[in-house]
Amino acid sequence: MRLSNLLEINIRQFGEYPFLYFKEKQYTNIECKLFADQFASGLRMHGINEGDKVIVCLPNCPEVIFAYQGITRLGAIIVPVMFTLHPKELHYIALNSGAKAVITSSLILGNVEKALEGVTFKPLVVVVDEPSSEHSLNFYDVKANHYTPVQTIIGKEDDTAVILYTSGTTGNPKGVLLTHKNLTSNAENSAKHNELERGTTLGVLPLAHVYGLTISNICFLMGSSIVIFSSFDTKAIFKAIEKYEVKTFSAVPAMIHALVSYPYADQYNTSSLESVGSGSAPLPVALHHAFEKKFGAKVFEGYGLSEAAPIVTAHKNGIEIKPGSVGIPIPGVEVKIVNDNGVEVDCGEVGELCVRGENVTPGYYQNVEESRRVLIDSWLHTGDMARMDDEGYLYVVDRKKDLIIRGGFNVYPRDVEEILNAHDNVSEAAVVGVPDEKMGEEMVACVVLKPEAVVSEHELIRYCQEHLAKNKTPMRIVFLETLPRNGVGKILKTHLRKTMAEIEIK
Repeated sequence: MRLSNLLEINIRQFGEYPFLYFKEKQYTNIECKLFADQFASGLRMHGINEGDKVIVCLPNCPEVIFAYQGITRLGAIIVPVMFTLHPKELHYIALNSGAKAVITSSLILGNVEKALEGVTFKPLVVVVDEPSSEHSLNFYDVKANHYTPVQTIIGKEDDTAVILYTSGTTGNPKGVLLTHKNLTSNAENSAKHNELERGTTLGVLPLAHVYGLTISNICFLMGSSIVIFSSFDTKAIFKAIEKYEVKTFSAVPAMIHALVSYPYADQYNTSSLESVGSGSAPLPVALHHAFEKKFGAKVFEGYGLSEAAPIVTAHKNGIEIKPGSVGIPIPGVEVKIVNDNGVEVDCGEVGELCVRGENVTPGYYQNVEESRRVLIDSWLHTGDMARMDDEGYLYVVDRKKDLIIRGGFNVYPRDVEEILNAHDNVSEAAVVGVPDEKMGEEMVACVVLKPEAVVSEHELIRYCQEHLAKNKTPMRIVFLETLPRNGVGKILKTHLRKTMAEIEIK
């Protein structure tokens, strides 16, 4: 199956129904197909062809869905980009991908124009919410002008559908190649694993992120509807749960934290809510329990990464939920845990998590060396440290690069974070290592307190000492108003390490 087949299959199986809700508008699945066909034709008229790369740099809006489906109909390649990126980051992506077009909005057009300075081949710029100008075209003009039906490219399942650029926290972002088979098989197997029912879900995840993209693909397959939000608005989320009687949706821990902390949650009827899927970052056990207690809904934590399109493991109905675990592998996905020599470790031991399946990337765009480093004998080496229990549940311990080696002993920050997150006065915590002359590395805990909470650094260190081994106790506690996050809510530990190291030097 190819991404361009999803809408056709959806319409054949479910007939016409409201597929997409956005603010006060709704679009049926047939309207989505018509708009996608028209946009594909418009792009073809402007010289975009099979194999060309098209950047889609937009906050969530209907035009993202129309553009994605239109691009795939041409056999062109989608390059989803978070609209929050700095112009320098976008400049690199435009150069590296050789994009022939950029779909964007007036909100970030200035940044896009800065990013395209110095790019030899000027891409076509299409703006979804602004009239055509000297330097850009309007999305709906492209869609409407000279419309003639475009023949959808048949192509192969193994053709590249998407190039998804990683966050680039350790250097320039890498372009993850994802094929049509990678994405459609992952959507099918995720839906099968979770035994999802047809209904209305919430699109709170960025469609520019592979997690959000996959949720929209699952909606096509399931015949479900999706309410999308241009930004995470807690009040609007609760109103939508009540209005559409939402049973389930997917989120990231930062969003789950916001829902639990919202002081007016009791004003909304959330009784329809049965479960929330959590992924993209570790979910603190204390937050897991707090959500289930507050809303009476299950939290199904899972694990994935861009290179696996993205879902690898998840909890589901009918099996035990083990807080702290990310569930079991979904159908069609294999996992194993290996040591530094690539040898599989015993049950319960920590090692590097490796993944194999139809969902795994064939490699990185124009980066053969890095592709060979992470793909060995068809196994994707994730860089995540994990262990598996005797029932096949996976526990992700930490990123390999986040491991702290203190005095020769390995310390996994998540062990410390779980203890701090369980403290009555702590809203959230992130632990990082900083260089230390004596110990090699020392631990600093960055803590955000709950509103009006008062607790001292000394009290929290003593609390850690009561619950952790001495070598796992942070040397310092630094109080912050917020933790730095990327566009999908993942804590930026690289930024924290740099900031905390500078504090220590002073």
